[in-house]
Amino acid sequence: MVKVEVRGVLFDMDGILVSSLGSVERSWTTYGEMRGVDGATAIKAAHGKRAIETIRLLRPDLDEQAELKLIEDIECADVEDIEVLKGVRDLLERLPVGHWTIVTSATYRLARLRLETAGLPVPKRFITADMVANGKPHPEPYLRGAALLGFAPEECLVIEDAPAGAKAGRAAGAKVLTTLFSHTQDELAAADWVVDSLEHVSVRTTESGVELSFEPVLVR
Repeated sequence: MVKVEVRGVLFDMDGILVSSLGSVERSWTTYGEMRGVDGATAIKAAHGKRAIETIRLLRPDLDEQAELKLIEDIECADVEDIEVLKGVRDLLERLPVGHWTIVTSATYRLARLRLETAGLPVPKRFITADMVANGKPHPEPYLRGAALLGFAPEECLVIEDAPAGAKAGRAAGAKVLTTLFSHTQDELAAADWVVDSLEHVSVRTTESGVELSFEPVLVR
């Protein structure tokens, strides 16, 4: 059993708090069909990254802001199977206010919609794709998330499911815990610890922050 004491916890959203895999795959397949891009290629490019960076990769010849609005509209219209992942509600209920927030590659509009659809608490302030100049794997999103809580990145634990997010957390200087929701252990090489899911992660409040306990399937 590993015990990690930190002051702040920075959660990715999709694949960590909620499952939006169906929506993401359907939406990017639709976008690909509209823009002459193979659906599987579009889906692979989109996981864990900001939509605007995926657009720049897939169709750099198009107006990125217009394309961003298009894919955002497509994704916001598809929330029918958004669901909370195991262990998430209990974990969030036990974390003290002011010691956790969300750092997501989704836009603010899409992130808020998915959280509200899932019935999860929405932090007063959180970091979204449209609040940063550089998306994951750049450290900026998690540096901004730690600053939002008022803690140093080294005092925070990043919880991720994607390689880009794990790399971003490590580059920011935070400790990184990943789950096996969407990627393999080998793909999550940037993480300090890997667990199957958040279902068996427990948390208790300490004098300076929180202590999280879990049994990893892999320790770096």
